[in-house]
Amino acid sequence: IVSSELLQQDEKLAETAKLGDMVNSVSRQVYSAKSPLKVIPCHYERRFLMWAPRGAGSGAPLQNYGIEDERPETKRDESDNKDYVVGGEGEYLEETHQHYVVVVEEDGTFSTALIPMKSTQLKKSRKWNSMIASRTMLNAKGEAFQPPRFSHVYKMSTIKEENSKGSWHGWNIELDGQVEDANVYRSAKSFYESIRGGEVTVKHTADTQEPEGADPF
Repeated sequence: IVSSELLQQDEKLAETAKLGDMVNSVSRQVYSAKSPLKVIPCHYERRFLMWAPRGAGSGAPLQNYGIEDERPETKRDESDNKDYVVGGEGEYLEETHQHYVVVVEEDGTFSTALIPMKSTQLKKSRKWNSMIASRTMLNAKGEAFQPPRFSHVYKMSTIKEENSKGSWHGWNIELDGQVEDANVYRSAKSFYESIRGGEVTVKHTADTQEPEGADPF
């Protein structure tokens, strides 16, 4: 999501994008906040990234933990809502939800992407996962079953949010409907299988998370 900080850092992006727009950080394609982006969720991962203090380190996380990994003890600092490592030198852990998706363009073409969510957007991520988990379909015998994550299309747009500490744009996610194009469905299933097979990895940086095999937003 395009923020004021991002526009200040990227003068070229500022020529084509506005606050709240969505941008593919690799292809640089900009999607207007006024036009929902259609995506098919294929896989979800919950990670905990350890970062060096801002302005220090290489810009890559010091550690990348899964939910089953043992992590260092942290304490939340209410001034910036970061979870700092107890006994550390300013390192902090950041919970990040990674949503691997297939983006369906208006002309019918499609591509793979990664949508990371953290901080204030974790609630949106959990809500999206609940929406996906609540989907049911009927088989040939009339029996209800839970379809795979990549069986439905969702519309993603942005909305302005705020609290006592400031304002920003966050995700707004709505169900669009079942995937009807067989080619798109097969592509989404193939992407899911590639991720599960370890063929798609993510290169994390302080500002973006760049996957090899899928473009990040």
